[in-house]
Amino acid sequence: MSLEISFILTLLTAVASFWWQSDKIKRLAIDFVQRRCEAEQLQLLDQTLVLSGLALVRNQLGNLVLKRHYQFEFTSTGEARHEGSITMHGLRPVSLHFDPYLLPDEPGDFH
Repeated sequence: MSLEISFILTLLTAVASFWWQSDKIKRLAIDFVQRRCEAEQLQLLDQTLVLSGLALVRNQLGNLVLKRHYQFEFTSTGEARHEGSITMHGLRPVSLHFDPYLLPDEPGDFH
């Protein structure tokens, strides 16, 4: 096997591994946001997060990790969309933000 083929296979393996890990982290973030929305009596809209930032940072232990910042939309009343965001350091959520929203008349009351 030539050096070129070895390099290409290594590169393809690295890209596939990065994609797989990114998908896993996004699924963890969706699950975390979904549980928090339920606890706050909110509804996560479209069941999706959008990657809005990616950076290499150090975590609390000083290790290098990828910081991923996702945005999402939610509703409190079923009528208006509001934005939120979650930041992940590796597999760990480090911040979750909800824009201000109206409280529903009754808990669980989505129009």
